Amino acid sequence: MIEWKTIDTVLFDMDGTVLDLHFDNYFWEDFVPAHYGKRHGLSATEASTVLRQRYESVKGTLDWYCIDFWSQTLAMDISRLKEDIRHKISVRPHALDFVKQLRLSGKRVMLVTNAHPGSLELKMRHTGIAPHFDHTISSHTLKLAKENEGFWSALRQQHDYDPQRTLLIDDSLPVLRRAREEGIRHLLAIRQPDSQRAPLHPEEFTQVEHFTDIMKGLDDRQL
Repeated sequence: MIEWKTIDTVLFDMDGTVLDLHFDNYFWEDFVPAHYGKRHGLSATEASTVLRQRYESVKGTLDWYCIDFWSQTLAMDISRLKEDIRHKISVRPHALDFVKQLRLSGKRVMLVTNAHPGSLELKMRHTGIAPHFDHTISSHTLKLAKENEGFWSALRQQHDYDPQRTLLIDDSLPVLRRAREEGIRHLLAIRQPDSQRAPLHPEEFTQVEHFTDIMKGLDDRQL
């Protein structure tokens, strides 16, 4: 159980934490390769191999999350392709209930994502969840990915928070490790970011399977 009295701010990742990661995994690993292969006369396997190499070359950098970068690199309209399958975007079970209860209990709640502003806008428009957060922040506005050195310090400059009284919930181990190095005290990982894939190995962080498991102890006097 979390000692909620020691936490003022809760930072949520978006894809794989608030939203099901299936949309993104399907988009980059199936949908984009299918279109790329058709355009270049490649089989699905060949296209996936080519694209996987390109993905790995920029993984962990802001370019990996950038719609503009991939649209230019692949000569494809990534924004339009995402719109084509926006019906696959979905909120993870109880995520919104948890966010609402946090707000009602007096916590400041922010959505902090590596997603490009265009992807963030699409997902907020499709799900309608933006008003439930105090702030929705794309790492592109800080010119750093969340796993890059200095990101969490830069975020603090724009949205002041006390790292010792802050909880970050994220599905990315590199992001959680960077946040730990930059002083964020409370860290939780997501056990199953993609509802259609196996759970992740826990590594060194406590995992969240259901948000209802960590809602216990929140001040519910306003509910």
